[in-house]
Amino acid sequence: MDLVSPQSNPNNFPTPILASNFVANSTLTPTSTTTATLPAPSTPSRYENQKRRDWNTFCQYLRNHRPPLSLSMCSGAHVLEFLRYLDQFGKTKVHNQTCPFFGLPNPPAPCPCPLRQAWGSLDALIGRLRAAYEEHGGRPEGNPFGARAVRIFLREVRDFQSKARGVSYEKKRKRPKQKVAPPLAPPLQPAAFADATATRSTI
Repeated sequence: MDLVSPQSNPNNFPTPILASNFVANSTLTPTSTTTATLPAPSTPSRYENQKRRDWNTFCQYLRNHRPPLSLSMCSGAHVLEFLRYLDQFGKTKVHNQTCPFFGLPNPPAPCPCPLRQAWGSLDALIGRLRAAYEEHGGRPEGNPFGARAVRIFLREVRDFQSKARGVSYEKKRKRPKQKVAPPLAPPLQPAAFADATATRSTI
């Protein structure tokens, strides 16, 4: 079989140009191209990550609810059910009123009182869920996490846990820092004062 040479092309098709030959025979000089540097994606903060996890947990709770609930049907009563549901995962010992360690901040021995979610954790959780609800298209006036019943519940949990655990949740006022005056120069001793007076009188 004879190979068809470029000079004897029977169909008069243009001879293909190999890329390697084109680069080798080209007289054009490559131009330097500047690539635009894309800004590095900002990593979400710890607060944003926690807010996303809390929101996913709450949505999962609504899906597992019997009957299942949609976000539009959620009310403050359902938020209270969710908070009570979370108590089973709590790690804070909350003493009953009949417990001998009621009101002691550091009990000397274990007791059968239940573990609950700490008030501070619940308060922060509601704040994150309230913000997440509005970020997902919820109306502020219909936010179930800002319902009056939820606020009352958090206040009651705070008051009871402060009594049961002997912990005060009142914010302590910061005392203003007192300005320290610079030390005064020590007074002249009588002998030094007499020497200074004598020196001035002899001048």
